[in-house]
Amino acid sequence: MADTRASAQKINRQGMAGQYTVGVIASTTDFVFKNSGRAVIHVKKSGANPCTVTFKTQAQVQGLALAAPTISVPATTGDMIAGPFPPGQFNDGVGDMRFNFSEVTGLTFAIYEM
Repeated sequence: MADTRASAQKINRQGMAGQYTVGVIASTTDFVFKNSGRAVIHVKKSGANPCTVTFKTQAQVQGLALAAPTISVPATTGDMIAGPFPPGQFNDGVGDMRFNFSEVTGLTFAIYEM
């Protein structure tokens, strides 16, 4: 799979208008971002099919890989938020976390950092 770099948007007390990734999403893409452990991912789905979002883990417990958690985003009016993601479980050696989507028609997402 190809990797696509995404950036977390920092939430502040003055408020912010979220910017959602749209139009460049492929189901064969892993999205990668610098995970501070204070990030959440907001996924919206307007397409006719649901989507599974997979958050890839990097950690092992007693030599066994942790299962990658998933969320299901409903079709048409899907609106899900997931996180935060502890760096010790989700980050690779350079502080990146990866996630991907099973179906991308009508899908947008944003990463917010507290």
